[in-house]
Amino acid sequence: MAATRLIAMHKNIGKSVGQCLAARTDYAKDEDKTEDGKYITAYACDVDIVEKEFLDSRNDYIRTTGREYKGDIIAYQIRQSFKPGEVTPEEANAIGFETAMRFTKGNHQFICCTHVDKDHIHNHVIYNSVNLHCDKKFRDSWFCGIGLRRLSDMICLEHGLSVIEPYKHKGKKPIYQKSYRQDIRDAIDKILAGKPKNLEALISELEKAGYEIKRGKHLTLRGLGRKNFVRFRSLGKEYSVEALKNKIDGIYEIKESKDSKEEVSFDLLVDIQEKIRQGKGIGYVRWSKKFNNKAIMKTLLFLNDKGIRSYAELKEKADGSAVDFRKLTDSIRAVEGKIDELGKLRKHLINFNKTRAIFEEYKKSHYSKKFFEAHREEITKCRAAKNAFNEYGQKLPSIKELNNEIGRLMQDKKSLYREYYLKRDNNKNLQEAKRNVEMFLQIDAKDTDKKIEKSQPSR
Repeated sequence: MAATRLIAMHKNIGKSVGQCLAARTDYAKDEDKTEDGKYITAYACDVDIVEKEFLDSRNDYIRTTGREYKGDIIAYQIRQSFKPGEVTPEEANAIGFETAMRFTKGNHQFICCTHVDKDHIHNHVIYNSVNLHCDKKFRDSWFCGIGLRRLSDMICLEHGLSVIEPYKHKGKKPIYQKSYRQDIRDAIDKILAGKPKNLEALISELEKAGYEIKRGKHLTLRGLGRKNFVRFRSLGKEYSVEALKNKIDGIYEIKESKDSKEEVSFDLLVDIQEKIRQGKGIGYVRWSKKFNNKAIMKTLLFLNDKGIRSYAELKEKADGSAVDFRKLTDSIRAVEGKIDELGKLRKHLINFNKTRAIFEEYKKSHYSKKFFEAHREEITKCRAAKNAFNEYGQKLPSIKELNNEIGRLMQDKKSLYREYYLKRDNNKNLQEAKRNVEMFLQIDAKDTDKKIEKSQPSR
């Protein structure tokens, strides 16, 4: 399980953008927290000079577009914390890297640093706000954070981990502006928690709360100070007049779409006890039980279709699928890492060819400070290229040879991703089936097999 947050990074007052980037990335790369850099991975950038590469991309973006704003976001950070003892540092780093790749769609440079200095292993992923082409920036919104948490949960499920509610950090909570319709939904939920006798009782409570009700072909309402009336059905299918009647009577059901696929699509079970603790009413509890019954029947049909007759067999298949899927993602990461490594080498070769003449002049000036300040960017790129060549430790290939090798690796990557998409859905179904069975039976390892065998539909 992983609790995930998205944090926008701004320039601090009194510091340059480069200083701010260096401070944030240095903390993430702290050797004491990452076991001497053992658990650090990067995409499309060099870990040692990541802040310089982020800054270069930002400068290229400003030169290309002419856009520079006060209070601009210079980078983003993803914090991903795992339950103590559930993952190894290697697994946590792999999950963090995959989360960043899928969230940014491979369009932004990033580093993924896994900290192991605390009981809970956690990732600090810092990605550049500017994309790789230096012509666009990542646009943040409140819904991006929600999307990130859902993506993180999905990846944890694919890797055979459990899923938890997002971590609610201490301190003052951020205030978000709720929509008018959300206010109405909240008011209805509050009244439903009070167990109204019928729809008329619910409407009466809404009127007491200050809402004006208009009856006609469609039942509508509006709040104080609002110009337009709102239909109940526009609040969502769970708030239509019929749905509200059924909720009050405890017989609410979600109708399946006519266009739904014939194959099994799982509904993850609702934790009824948790909902009761949150103050949900008896109507919601009745609906939850019916919903869970339908969901577990879908799961059992899936197990019957796959010929799985015991929890031990389900667990074995789910765990094996998770291991195979993890190996596949590791292979993809290895190929992407090689592509990234060769891409950086190609970039250094191009930069070296462009800046070699200026560096020679810098040497002839006996490393003049004045000359360095006038050509800081070119000299920095040339030095970085030379350092990269020394680390490469073998004969440097030509740019043409690098392009050919990168092209071959890209074909391997496409083949691996085809296999990835084929295995992903099967793995996801197995993990969801395992989670549903465990939750439905409140699993006890000793008697689970007997329970699931009794629950299986006969052939």
